[in-house]
Amino acid sequence: MNKIIQFMKRNYKVLMLIIALCIGLWSFIPREKSSDPEKDKLLIELLTFVIEKGHYNPAAIDDTFSKGVYKDYLNALDPSKRFFMQSDIDEFSIYETQIDDQIKSKDLTFFDLTYTRLMQRMEESKAYYKLALENPFDYKKLESINTDYEKLPFSKNNQELKERWRLQVKLSALSSLVEKQKLEEDLIKDKSKTLEEKLKEYRENQGTKLTPESEKKFIADFEKRKNQEPKTYEQLEKETRESTLNSLNDNFSFIKDLDREDWFSIYVNAIASRFDPHTSYFAPNEKEKFDVSMSGKLEGIGARLQKKNDFTEITELISGGPAWRGKELEAGDIVLKVAQADGEPVDVVGMRLDDVVKKIKGPKGTEVRLTVKKTDGSIKVITIIRDQVEIEETYVKSSVVVKDGFKYGIIYLPKFYINFEDQNSRDAGKDVAIEVERLKAEGVQGIVMDVRDNGGGSLKTVVDIAGLFIDQGPIVQIKSAAGKKEVLYDRDAKVQWDGPLVVMINEFSASASEILAAAIQDYKRGVIIGSKQSYGKGTVQNVIDLNQFVRGSTYGDLGALKTTTQKFYRINGGSTQLEGVKSDVAIPDRYAYLKMGEKDIDNAMPWDKIDAADYKVWDKQNNFDLAIAKSKDRMNNNVQLNLIDDNAKWLDERNKENIYSLNIDKFKAEQKALDEQNKKYKPIVDYKNAFEFKSLPYEVDEISKDSVLKEKRERWHESLSKDIYVEEAIHILNDLQLENNKGLTSKVKKDKQVKS
Repeated sequence: MNKIIQFMKRNYKVLMLIIALCIGLWSFIPREKSSDPEKDKLLIELLTFVIEKGHYNPAAIDDTFSKGVYKDYLNALDPSKRFFMQSDIDEFSIYETQIDDQIKSKDLTFFDLTYTRLMQRMEESKAYYKLALENPFDYKKLESINTDYEKLPFSKNNQELKERWRLQVKLSALSSLVEKQKLEEDLIKDKSKTLEEKLKEYRENQGTKLTPESEKKFIADFEKRKNQEPKTYEQLEKETRESTLNSLNDNFSFIKDLDREDWFSIYVNAIASRFDPHTSYFAPNEKEKFDVSMSGKLEGIGARLQKKNDFTEITELISGGPAWRGKELEAGDIVLKVAQADGEPVDVVGMRLDDVVKKIKGPKGTEVRLTVKKTDGSIKVITIIRDQVEIEETYVKSSVVVKDGFKYGIIYLPKFYINFEDQNSRDAGKDVAIEVERLKAEGVQGIVMDVRDNGGGSLKTVVDIAGLFIDQGPIVQIKSAAGKKEVLYDRDAKVQWDGPLVVMINEFSASASEILAAAIQDYKRGVIIGSKQSYGKGTVQNVIDLNQFVRGSTYGDLGALKTTTQKFYRINGGSTQLEGVKSDVAIPDRYAYLKMGEKDIDNAMPWDKIDAADYKVWDKQNNFDLAIAKSKDRMNNNVQLNLIDDNAKWLDERNKENIYSLNIDKFKAEQKALDEQNKKYKPIVDYKNAFEFKSLPYEVDEISKDSVLKEKRERWHESLSKDIYVEEAIHILNDLQLENNKGLTSKVKKDKQVKS
């Protein structure tokens, strides 16, 4: 989403302004390092100074600001409330409105107090979980746990805190025990089946994922399991306590490796993010990881992760990666445990995101097993063979499809990529133009631009891409901190595609994607379909290296700051901030009722409006509104979409349920009920539209020489054939095409009448 921070060289003007303003700060910087706390004081001074001078609309550092930092910081330190007690919070609370004063005076009293206390409480907590795991749990006892930590009060005393640890540890062990029992049940069933029967099941389940290597491994595993004796309940119960203990010990060993600087980065980020959600501090090692992430290749499972309270959430699967190919892991899944090949699963709840990533990443060809909690609440173990994840899948690609004798093109753009250092390299603008020409050569009569899940990128490429579909004119307006407005234009009068156009968005289409959709919508150039609205990120960020402001520092690397410097506006004057882009045709989706957008963040920057730019609405599309009306009629009568909407409401309700039974029979019954409920929604996964998607001729040639590319395109075409949203986009193109033909026919008849 934030790759738009690099979007234009003009942003260096903001940077130069900050550098000039910071020259006066140099005289106050110590020439020698006296202690780490002195470095911390310098960092806070430098950070707040740069933000206040360079941020688009810096918040006042006052008591309200202080309260926000206080809340965010404590939530970051102890999101599941298993370390601090209420007595600690009472002691901390006197600083709730004093953090702003401490920032201004470079006073670290609050940080020092919380850091020291956290280290103490963490050390004490080791005894709590070890005590809980000493003896077998009574899984017949009727008790439950509430995992709604946000509303849960802090423990009043040590006894309450011990009990909270016992319940949390018991839940972890119980989920493992139930999973192990399922495996044992499967083992008993397998003993009654022949290898041929099991191979048939395996081949049916694997489908396109089946390879000779995977089949060979399956046979070896099956033979090994046939010779195993089922384990008793007592053995399994003991194993789960031992593995839970090992996981927690590993977790605390990672914590022990963190130094004061790591914890101080959390405090600094709590300060930075109160200016707005996209302003943040990169500690030196984080900046290095940010730079590495831009290099293009990695070895792992091909999934992006983020921290969500005490949990690690899968936010995105990288197309073409092993997790994407496996079809089992999904965005929204919560990673509970990680195991290496045949090793014991390690509990990663509460573990640092960096450490979770280290456990999941690994050399190509090695195996990792993830225990995940699905969005419906069920627990599942997913095995993935690590592989190299290629940046190629972030590039644009296209496909063709035929409906009612008309041929249409689908262009998928995962991000607005560009390399500012090399103007001859690929960029999204040039690549989309090439794909449009290729589709025209194939004789398509309508194009779908798919920017779903596209988090943004280069603004220059947005202007180039929007310009392919309109006459010359404004594409986006930008306003800087000083109030200066700039309008970015497409100055090329050429229209590369003037036929029917549909743009697909969802709630994860953000930033640059929203600019493209907004421009197409404002020009009334195409139909926007998808989620009710896009993400709602209408701001621009720059990454600023803090080291450039310091002369002769002996403190080492100070890291970098990502801060908001500008704001986007549509050509109609409205901001895309918070409101995003509202679809002309809003289609139900599974995540429609979950809080995921910018509008759901408490300190997001507000929506506002400026004067509209001077632009002319596209007038070459007949019955634009009629095509939208027809689409809405189709949706109202679509059983599959109604089922998707029902599933979305159910997921929203499931998301609000935070009480888990710790009685094994009730726990199993809850999991079984979830499985049964999921059967109702199986048609969503099994859905298949009536279209066949094909590669363009140039790609057919490449596929014949590249088996990996062949698999990627087969998988993409398969996903398109199961995509009800793409199906509706094609229907809309067809309606637009038919209406255009009607208009053309009427014009021909009229011309004949005039001539006669």
